[in-house]
Amino acid sequence: MITKALIQALNPNLKQPDVTAAKLQHAADQYGINTTLRLAHWLAQLTAESGLVPQEENLNYSAKRLCQVWPSRFPSLQAAQSCAMNPQALGNTVYGGRMGNTQPGDGFKYRGRGFIQLTGRSNYTRYSQLTGFDLVNDPDLLLQIGVSAQTAAAFWQDHHINAMADRNDLQAVTRAINGGLIGLPSRQAYLQKIMALLH
Repeated sequence: MITKALIQALNPNLKQPDVTAAKLQHAADQYGINTTLRLAHWLAQLTAESGLVPQEENLNYSAKRLCQVWPSRFPSLQAAQSCAMNPQALGNTVYGGRMGNTQPGDGFKYRGRGFIQLTGRSNYTRYSQLTGFDLVNDPDLLLQIGVSAQTAAAFWQDHHINAMADRNDLQAVTRAINGGLIGLPSRQAYLQKIMALLH
């Protein structure tokens, strides 16, 4: 059901839409994302999160932007200076000591990557176990299409998101992927577009 044409319709700028389609279909087959509604919800989320290109979280922020994005951590421009335009310092500051990040440097090392921005040593460890890829020792594996597709599908199954997709509950699906409802209108638009294309 995931064709080159479908992938091109979602992101016309992809360099290898046929490869992306094949890798996503393989992952979907492996993890039970096997109905029109499940596939549509899965692809809508992946497209909204990453444009179907495995991404690495951009932690290059100005001091002003840090105060907007993380106001509790950076209540003033002065407080934000040490992390401004310093991705490594920012990752270690905002992610260090949580999400299983226990070692110095873990916050930056296990920043968001992949189709769905897997974040934190505990997630990298969990999805290493579920997929067989050594994401803990080589986090950049998540920037490969096949690894990212497998991990996104394993995350989907692990969080029982098929049941939410079966109910066509976009808000529940979005919360499971994103932790909130950020970008809900674009997710809704992608879902409608994919449903039309799959029919």
